[in-house]
Amino acid sequence: MLRSVEEIGENLRLILRLDTDLPIDNGIILDDNRLRKSIPTIRFLLERNNKLIIIGHRGRPTGRDENLSLKPVYLELMNLLEGNNPGSIENVFVDNIKDEEKINLALEENQIIFVENIRFWEEEEKGNMELFTNLVRSCHALVNDAIAVAHREAASIVLHREMETYYGFNFLEEVEGMKKTLNGEKPITLILGGAKEDKLKYINELSQKLDHILIGGKLPKIISNNQFLMSNEKIKIAKLREDGLDLSDEDISQFIEIINSSNTIIWGGAMGFYEDEKSRNGTQKIAMAVAKSRASFKTIAGGDTSASIKDLGLKDKINFISSGGGVLLEFLVKGDLPAWN
Repeated sequence: MLRSVEEIGENLRLILRLDTDLPIDNGIILDDNRLRKSIPTIRFLLERNNKLIIIGHRGRPTGRDENLSLKPVYLELMNLLEGNNPGSIENVFVDNIKDEEKINLALEENQIIFVENIRFWEEEEKGNMELFTNLVRSCHALVNDAIAVAHREAASIVLHREMETYYGFNFLEEVEGMKKTLNGEKPITLILGGAKEDKLKYINELSQKLDHILIGGKLPKIISNNQFLMSNEKIKIAKLREDGLDLSDEDISQFIEIINSSNTIIWGGAMGFYEDEKSRNGTQKIAMAVAKSRASFKTIAGGDTSASIKDLGLKDKINFISSGGGVLLEFLVKGDLPAWN
């Protein structure tokens, strides 16, 4: 049983792990939804007069990279929290997680200490929890509200093995959504798209648990020579249009037929090159089919997938929108995640 932040005390110093990997272009945040989902947890902790050391990552830097700084995310968070009352929360940005003296001084004077991108230090990706030695020494507990990376073995995600840990409201809500997806009524259909081929590592095990797997996006090109996947009767791989940028009419028809026969639907990843308006047809047609299907439980994961559902005004037809595709797939395979085991 994961312990909720509701069980946490007052006047404590806490490490708070957030989902801070936001899309940013020229310093402008394009989508702050992940931050917004954690605002209730942050407000709850602040109302109990707790002090927060906020940690998170952005991108995949190799060493310090100012283009991947969390400074814009920090500024956005404070704007969300303070609104029309700037300066109402004492806060500071700290650019070196290993500067124990600076962090301890910041704790004395501020309620929020926002730390620079923890992937600037190699220990994070290597799962070396020595990176957080200073913070563990200074704080009473960890609060994890970073569900999108709960499947990683990064140091900040498995830090619960070293200290008392609680989980944020959004984290717990999404875990419940993943459980309902995992235990959904059969037949269960998974629709995979997008361009991230790391999704493919789950297909073998998922094909043993699910009834149908429909593959679109850029993935059909990547697996075109995989005989196991091509011959698996549960897997339908799109042939795509001639330019390879979207589903063909035949693909759309076959996918919709399977969608209409499903009781649980899981969809992660656009069906075509979503950035190109001429290549959105497959994604939009599948979105409409999923929303209108008779399935008793419908789950969406991934930015483009969620965007298409919202663009078409179909969000209220979806039972659960997951913050991340990778974490959902890993949970479906294992029923467990490094963030708590």
